[in-house]
Amino acid sequence: FPFIYYQTFLFYHRNLYLHLKWNCYISQNAEEPEVEDRFVKRLLNALGFTSDEWVQQFKTGKGPADFAARKNHDDDKFSVAKIKPDLIIEVKGRVSGNAIINLAEGTPAYKKAKEQITGYLLAPKCQTSQWGIITNSTDIQLFRKHGKIVLPATDCMRITKDNIKIITQIKNLLENPPKALRICIYNDKGGVGKTTTTINLAAILRQEHKKVLVVDFDPQQGDLTDSLGLQEGKVKLSDCLVDGAFNVKETIQAFNLKNKAGQLVKVFDVIPSDSGLSKFMAHTYESKIDKGSARLRDLLDIFVCNYDYILIDAPTNWTFFSKSSVIASDVILMPTEHNNFSSLKNAAKVIKEFLPEVKKLRQDGGPIALPIFFNRHKETEASIKRANAEIKAILTLKKGDNYIFDTNLLPYYWPKSTKTVIDTTIFSVPEYEVVSTAAFSRKPAVFQHKKAAEYYLKLAKEYFLYE
Repeated sequence: FPFIYYQTFLFYHRNLYLHLKWNCYISQNAEEPEVEDRFVKRLLNALGFTSDEWVQQFKTGKGPADFAARKNHDDDKFSVAKIKPDLIIEVKGRVSGNAIINLAEGTPAYKKAKEQITGYLLAPKCQTSQWGIITNSTDIQLFRKHGKIVLPATDCMRITKDNIKIITQIKNLLENPPKALRICIYNDKGGVGKTTTTINLAAILRQEHKKVLVVDFDPQQGDLTDSLGLQEGKVKLSDCLVDGAFNVKETIQAFNLKNKAGQLVKVFDVIPSDSGLSKFMAHTYESKIDKGSARLRDLLDIFVCNYDYILIDAPTNWTFFSKSSVIASDVILMPTEHNNFSSLKNAAKVIKEFLPEVKKLRQDGGPIALPIFFNRHKETEASIKRANAEIKAILTLKKGDNYIFDTNLLPYYWPKSTKTVIDTTIFSVPEYEVVSTAAFSRKPAVFQHKKAAEYYLKLAKEYFLYE
């Protein structure tokens, strides 16, 4: 009888050695109930949850999740209270009836399970949940939630007796969650307002009581640094890229504004662009950086527990700088313009070409792209019609004699569409003069005009913040 046999392994947790022995025999044609009893319950135990810290068939408000778990607090037992779960698990069998279920990434079963875990994590009774797992005891993947964003925290991994360490990896992530969401504002086309978006999004997040770090990783223009009236400091980001003796924390400068009483108040922190970055545009200098384009991610790792959001303003074109920015991020936010067709096409290039390259390099499931939005958008019926025609052309694939929508790209352009209804609604930030001219005053537009603040608050709520 085919089986998976999990032998004793050792892992370290809070200075205690915990021994775990799984002796769980799971048939090759196991259906969901068998996977739940013989695998998931033991998995929960291995992740540190006792029997009164999890429940089955948890009512999320958007359907029942197979399992939910939360650590008990004093006399507050989760199995009794059944509220505010930390972890949601969606379980699949190895087979369903006579059909084999392949949960490997990219398969139809995987896509369905991913949609389910995302829906559960965003459901009304799961707002406290930070983690989700999908598994069928053959494959397993951990997801993390930050605000309204659900993103992979690991690759979809194959479980074998030789790589049981993946359970330890998941346990370590659950016990040491990152606080920050790292956002790269990027499009492979210039002139779409990336810097304006970065500054005003950072400002509105701060207004919503979030702690924000902004990184200007543009080696030539440094528009973000200039528009905030900041200068490079004694310790520069370019120094930190090549020399581990420099402390990246010392690159940070505070962007301050005066309040009504005339006192300086910090709005957010900034790692400014500096003159030394431009030398890395040459491949000879880039080769001197340990880990190359992955170095920026390592430098920013030190901040993930100190901020709620880390925003990276990336330059255009797929260079060391833009690639580094994408590698360092959890999500990619892509401004486009409805009358700039190149910006619409280049967003597809980012999704279809650049992100797979980075995912292969990182091997942790990330980063992910967010749906495009129209920036500096002053719509007319004719201009929107032209933009949608261009998007339709981008999304259309020829299959034999028929033309169909590219379902892989559809969620990034028309995210409100369903399998039966095509909804062409795209979020937009309306054109407003004070937004574009705010740079001359060294003050984000959201602090100068109520309308600008409304626009960017809607942007933040559309993608990141709960209402």
